[in-house]
Amino acid sequence: MKCHQCDKQATVHLTQILNGQMHKMDLCESCAQAKGVTNPENLSIGNLMENVSDVPEGSGSPMTCESCGTTHSEFKKGGRLGCEACYHVFRPVLDPLLDGMHAGNKHLGKIPAGSKSRVQFEQSMSQLRSQLQGAIEQENYEDAARIRDQLKELESKEQANIEG
Repeated sequence: MKCHQCDKQATVHLTQILNGQMHKMDLCESCAQAKGVTNPENLSIGNLMENVSDVPEGSGSPMTCESCGTTHSEFKKGGRLGCEACYHVFRPVLDPLLDGMHAGNKHLGKIPAGSKSRVQFEQSMSQLRSQLQGAIEQENYEDAARIRDQLKELESKEQANIEG
């Protein structure tokens, strides 16, 4: 792949999403350095937070984590949180920042295919589907409705585990 600025081989690949549209740029090392995109300082969360005010709107005083003592200005300067509680304390700052970087601020992961909990979930779902089919074939609609509800409950619990 060639550099967008010159004809050298591109080694730096940038992707930026602006107003919902993806823009890609491929640069060689020298063009990337000239634009300042290879400098890790320019890509830190601290620099991303330069535009964030010291005191979030609607707050009467600067935020400080009660667990570890990390202040908002320390977080803004270093881009690091001190403990798990910081994620809750600094949520008003983190949510807009993450929304701008990603397609949301919740991780929607998956359970690994071979994990014990995934295997148990799949077996339970398969067993309930089989029971549901049997109840329908026997025209036992009350049991079918109960099994259908169990399937929905199991699916909603699984979805809550993924989102939570």
